[in-house]
Amino acid sequence: MLPAKDVPKGRGMGRIRLVQIYRIGSIVLGVLLLVAFAQTAAALYENNEARDVLIDQVDPAALEQFQLSSAVSAQDTAIREYAMDGGRGWLTEYRAAVAQEAASAARMRRLLEGVPGSENVVHLLDTATADSRAWRTAFADRVAAGPGGRGLEPDQSRLSRRLLSQARGDMTPLQAGLTRLHDRAADRLRSRATTAMWSIGAALALVVLAALALTVLIRRTVLTPVSTLTGRVRAVAQGDFGYPLDVPGPSEINELTAIIDAMRHRIIDEWRATVEQTRRLDEQAEELRRSNAELEQFAYVASHDLQEPLRKVASFCQMLERRYGDQLDERGRRYIEFAVDGAKRMQALINDLLSFSRAGRLTDLEESVDLNDAAQRALDNLAALREETGARVDVGDLPSVPGDRTQLVQLFQNLVGNAIKFRRPDEPPRITVDARRAGGEWEFRCADNGIGIEPRHADRIFLIFQRLHPRDEYTGTGIGLALCKKIVEYHGGRIWLDTAAPGTAAPGTAAAPGAPGTTIHWTLPARNRASIGAPVTDPTAKRDFP
Repeated sequence: MLPAKDVPKGRGMGRIRLVQIYRIGSIVLGVLLLVAFAQTAAALYENNEARDVLIDQVDPAALEQFQLSSAVSAQDTAIREYAMDGGRGWLTEYRAAVAQEAASAARMRRLLEGVPGSENVVHLLDTATADSRAWRTAFADRVAAGPGGRGLEPDQSRLSRRLLSQARGDMTPLQAGLTRLHDRAADRLRSRATTAMWSIGAALALVVLAALALTVLIRRTVLTPVSTLTGRVRAVAQGDFGYPLDVPGPSEINELTAIIDAMRHRIIDEWRATVEQTRRLDEQAEELRRSNAELEQFAYVASHDLQEPLRKVASFCQMLERRYGDQLDERGRRYIEFAVDGAKRMQALINDLLSFSRAGRLTDLEESVDLNDAAQRALDNLAALREETGARVDVGDLPSVPGDRTQLVQLFQNLVGNAIKFRRPDEPPRITVDARRAGGEWEFRCADNGIGIEPRHADRIFLIFQRLHPRDEYTGTGIGLALCKKIVEYHGGRIWLDTAAPGTAAPGTAAAPGAPGTTIHWTLPARNRASIGAPVTDPTAKRDFP
């Protein structure tokens, strides 16, 4: 990792960090947008306010003016009719028209309250209502207080026409005042609407300009430097390790460039070291191949040269026993037996060591080995032992896997042979071998009803020369399971002792306490490249090998 103190100082924009650039830009952009949106909001608010004044106050007030004028006319008509025929219904209409006039005048005052320039209209309204009231006081109310039906005197009629004409004449300036007020409100609404449109346009233009400025800023500070750096790193990745990585840009880009450049130098150094180590490894591998060839040749020679004297020792000891056995005492014959047994065990040990050394080296790999055939060959090799012990081996339908046929036969032979050898004396061996698919591999199982293995020996049993029992109880060299482990690992699998599941008890019986049997698991890869797409064998079916 490149220390911070070793990062070179930038020049120009390289002194500024992206965080600072975007922080300042965000503040400026935020202030401008805030001002634009505030101006737009104020313009829209004033536009709505002017519209509300026009629609909710001025226009309803103009309608109320017509209601007021109609109410005055209705009062005159009703009171004259009452004076002519004295009908009480006309008095009711008269009083309703008076109430309508008062209500319309009150609503106009309430609607015009707070409207700019409405003072003159209110004054004209007060004049009109005062003149109307004077007409009612001098004429209409006096007629309404009388019995009616007597007609109008000439003086009353002249007074009524004069006062009513004055009251009706007040309606014309009132209507004109409302019209002027309506025009002013409409002009104010149009002005506010224009202002709001310009404010919205300015805000949108500011947003577009801000987006363009942000695009240019990102392109200048991030995209262009990163694109340049990517091109140069690609050149380095294609093998041009001497290509310079000096990329102008903000401080982070300069720091990243320095780190990648330091990585480039480190890769060059490690590549040179790797080339040197590869050369040494090649030399060591060649030396190791030569040494292995010599050791292999030595092993064959040693096995032949060692087995011949052992056979001679065993043969002459047996001849000595046959010819001079009647002249030897019990101790002498026992010594001869010891010598013969030692020679045979030495011969078996040499053969097992040779098999162990060959595993994983002298192989004939096949694309697909039928494990059913391999298991059958292993059982055929153990036919005499199975017949002698009464062993029963149940083998499930096994799959085909890539590997070495001979070694796989040896794997089954060693596992089944161990299961038969370490049997319980009170019942014949019962062994089950089957398989199941587990992802990209097959998991196999060899379970028996033998003497079992303590869990604390789960790892030890796969080590070479590790024996759990004395030689006088169970024969063997301690190489069988180690050879199985080497074969399985050579084929890309793993092998282990199942410390949880018991082995397979005899049919109709249960495993004895303390002797649950042994279960060995191992895995093998399901396919290689040549066998991709091959049908999967169903491992559930079982075949019986008596």
